[in-house]
Amino acid sequence: VQLQASGGGLVQAGDSLRLSCAASGRIFFSSNNMAWFRQTPGKEREFVAAIGLGGRSVSYSDDAKGRFFISRDDAKNTVSLQMNSLKVEDTAVHYCNVVPGITSYWGQGTLVTVSS
Repeated sequence: VQLQASGGGLVQAGDSLRLSCAASGRIFFSSNNMAWFRQTPGKEREFVAAIGLGGRSVSYSDDAKGRFFISRDDAKNTVSLQMNSLKVEDTAVHYCNVVPGITSYWGQGTLVTVSS
């Protein structure tokens, strides 16, 4: 299974970015809860947002709540994260994974850099 995250880049504080994660390989994507995580150097990987089967439920970290929006497209095996009002503190490598996370599914992630 490969989970390929994309869409990161360098933006200014207050800007928006949309991340996407495409799943491939032997995975029944629609049967998995999916989530976004992020990690900065020297820190533990942290939860950002999750979405349940069929998109019927979503949850967010306190920091992401109200600014980020997670969605999924089971026909395309993708999960997306719309990030608005970005802050410098959002700078991190962002990853997607199934919930609960499977170690071998972590990909390279996509780097989001927010400048002041």
